[in-house]
Amino acid sequence: MNAKAKKTESHAKRPPVVVVLGHVDHGKSSLLEAIKDFKITAKESGGITQHIGAYEVEHHGHTITFLDTPGHEAFSAMRQRGAHAADIALLVVDAAQSVQPQTKEAIVAVRKAEIPMIVVLNKIDLPTADPNKIKGELAKVDVNVESYGGDVPSVEVSAKEKKGINELLEMINLVADLHELKSDTQGPAEGLVIESYMDQLKGPVATVLVEKGILRTKSFIATDSAVAKVRSLENFQGKPTDEFYPSQPAVVLGFQTVPGVGEQFKSYTTFEEAEHAVKKAAQKPVFIAPMSQDGTKMLKTVNIILKSDVAGSLEAIEKMLADLPKDQVPVRIVKSEVGDINESDVALAQTMNADIVGFRVKITPVVSRMLSKETKNRVSIKNFNIIYELVQGVRTSMEKSLESETVRVELGRIKALVIFFGEKNRQIVGGKITDGEIKKGMKLEVFRNNEKVGSGKIINLQRDKKDAEKLTKGSECGILFEGNVKVAEGDLLVAFTEEKRKGEL
Repeated sequence: MNAKAKKTESHAKRPPVVVVLGHVDHGKSSLLEAIKDFKITAKESGGITQHIGAYEVEHHGHTITFLDTPGHEAFSAMRQRGAHAADIALLVVDAAQSVQPQTKEAIVAVRKAEIPMIVVLNKIDLPTADPNKIKGELAKVDVNVESYGGDVPSVEVSAKEKKGINELLEMINLVADLHELKSDTQGPAEGLVIESYMDQLKGPVATVLVEKGILRTKSFIATDSAVAKVRSLENFQGKPTDEFYPSQPAVVLGFQTVPGVGEQFKSYTTFEEAEHAVKKAAQKPVFIAPMSQDGTKMLKTVNIILKSDVAGSLEAIEKMLADLPKDQVPVRIVKSEVGDINESDVALAQTMNADIVGFRVKITPVVSRMLSKETKNRVSIKNFNIIYELVQGVRTSMEKSLESETVRVELGRIKALVIFFGEKNRQIVGGKITDGEIKKGMKLEVFRNNEKVGSGKIINLQRDKKDAEKLTKGSECGILFEGNVKVAEGDLLVAFTEEKRKGEL
């Protein structure tokens, strides 16, 4: 993209920013690689050596920016920090498998972000691929594609054979045009840090996504935790570029410390103003587990032994771990130092019941031999090359330690119109469904004058004296009710289910 050729009028049209989400093995990474291969020549892509978190492609004269995040967890974490990074989400589903729990979690993340979705049915080259089956499963979770009468566009692709990529890029451009994406280019440069790391030669490096204004070299920018006099800017291929416009990812050199992923940045007139804007870092994040409300029981704690290649990375990681919510599951860093993972780390991890988390470090041969022989008190060691993936790994460990909670989900309501007869704890109730849907076997709560008076369940469901498995809003029905209360005319019967949901921070 020739940035200098762009117009600089206020609120100019900008390219879409696209995030790719879905189940872990449904082909997100292979789809991104296929798009790169489809639009970027081998000679050009040879310059992309460091994972920077974003890249651009051009299709029929229109630029598209793709965010390369670790998954919907990272996307959700950015959103929870107030960052609205993406304009469009691609929901990738393996057409030869089925809708998985992670697919549903990705759908929830997209809905919370309130951005349009495009369903990408991947792996259609496989003989077992059944796109219609997937569309039906998506409809059950209220994702209705256009070919099923809904408003969610869908595209069938094969990342492996690079089929359907052209159609997918055209659909992205169409959705972007419908939403008329624009941004102000006249004010100070603002945006989002989407990747950061410590380079032993270059120092702190950050990939930012420009959201407003024009980011230029020699400008002064600051995030909540870091300040920079921009020494140089590079595009996603590592080529020096002087200016970056909204929706463009830029690699920034010149930060004094590594900024946190998900932090917003803003440009300032002077370096002193940028320095003043930086919030002073809190104390070193060695967290002590708080007490429960009764003051006696300690909350579950995730103990971490943190090892890093250089001190700058260690500091950046500690700052990001400090930002994780810790009211339910505290994190305690029992050891934090530069160097490879050694036998003393393993011994401490066994004593403290801690996980060893490494960033760009090696595992010593002694430790490798220990782990291959050890059968008891096995230690978890995870090594990362990207800071944000490390933080997400710790976050996942925290969520795994949370107990599942039971959530009541209301599904439908019946207005009791007539009571036919009852015996013992059973009654036949005639009524009308005023909201949602009712199924045989559902649990019910009985409300009278807006107060709950009892509960029960639907033993049988009928319409026009014929058994039915499910009825929806507006239908008249008869139910065989079993419960601990006698239903009266005018009562409101609320159908609900109880779902086990994994804990969230």
